[in-house]
Amino acid sequence: MASAITASLSERARQRQLQSVGVLCGFSAALWLAGAEAPTKLVSIAVSPFVISFMMVLGAFTSRWSVPVLVRGTSDIGRDLRQAPHLIIWGVLAGCLWAVGNTLTILAVRDVGLSIAFPLWNANSLVGILWGILLFKELRRAGWLRWAGVVGGAIIMFGGAALLSLASASQAAEGHAARGVLAALGAGLVFGSMYIPYRKAYLTGMNPLTFVTIFTIGEMATMTILAVSFTGGFAPFWHELVKSRSVAFWPLLGGFMWVVGDLFQNYAAKYVGISRGIPLSNTNQLWGLLWAILVFGELRGLGKEVYGLVIGGSLLMAVGAVAIALSSATSGEYSSWKEAAQRESDLYGVAPEFVAARLEGREESRPRTRKVFDGVLIAFATALFVAFAWMAAVPPLYIHWAWLVALTAGMLVVLAGCGAALWKITRFT
Repeated sequence: MASAITASLSERARQRQLQSVGVLCGFSAALWLAGAEAPTKLVSIAVSPFVISFMMVLGAFTSRWSVPVLVRGTSDIGRDLRQAPHLIIWGVLAGCLWAVGNTLTILAVRDVGLSIAFPLWNANSLVGILWGILLFKELRRAGWLRWAGVVGGAIIMFGGAALLSLASASQAAEGHAARGVLAALGAGLVFGSMYIPYRKAYLTGMNPLTFVTIFTIGEMATMTILAVSFTGGFAPFWHELVKSRSVAFWPLLGGFMWVVGDLFQNYAAKYVGISRGIPLSNTNQLWGLLWAILVFGELRGLGKEVYGLVIGGSLLMAVGAVAIALSSATSGEYSSWKEAAQRESDLYGVAPEFVAARLEGREESRPRTRKVFDGVLIAFATALFVAFAWMAAVPPLYIHWAWLVALTAGMLVVLAGCGAALWKITRFT
């Protein structure tokens, strides 16, 4: 009896640890995802949005391979995939959805501005909460207080999005407001549905660092098809790329930043679920607002009503996200998660001990081996970024460099702190 009580207390303590690191990952993701969208400001200098999106995806593609290889090595990634090979198709599908959603965000920023589009596509929280409840037993046995926090927070966030939709008519070029709003909301729908493969992967026990490596195959293939198709063929698309080579580094860098944020978001989805992890990471609308106003000078010269709608709507969405974050999972809800994991394990024939260990942020201890191929991948990624940086020119935009340095420094501090916490508690499992 005593041993059972001790085991139960130990399990609950572990759950609280994972909950804490999941919350931290969600907020860390917010900072990096916000910073990653800043390069989309380049669409205002007549660069094709499909070129911007393609270069961002190319940066993400390169980083999604090199960063996991740097941390874990290809041998560990291969072992993960052999444990749950069915997740390869789900990872590719998630990548396809991300590429479509990312292209829609580029179009939205072009039509209604970063400070408006950002919170609108973050309506993906609502979609993620819905899928989490319907498909993965999130909030099952959670109690009315947790339900009130999550669902109430979602309603508050929806109210904030509605205020920002009203403000968009004042920010967009005439005739483009509705198009920009639809593009942003469409991105939110696509991004929200993208989290279905995420949650399937982590209930089954896959490491986020492994999942993003297969994710990138779908995103790169889809983005290439979209870019070539919408620019009139390969030759016109290549011409656009060459013409834009002096600014191509910035969205490439944005893709790298997105991958860092997305990795934190993946860990948040794994350890606190998509109904909590996604709203937490979507507090990036506040950081996005800071980038837009402080670094790029958006909203200058506009009336107090527009300021009130944009800032008030963003704050309202943040309040909703905080309410969701504070609704921590109970022991009963964790039991429901385990039932959902058992269902995935039975459906795909994954070893139950593998699933159970990974749900607790543990894996068997083994030496991590490095291959020559690992070094080649990292060297190639580094060379690609250096080559584009060599050709880069600072775009002719209003940029407040002091604020840019301050926000970048904050991102680096958060990267170090959250990375250290993840290593200490989960060893990046």
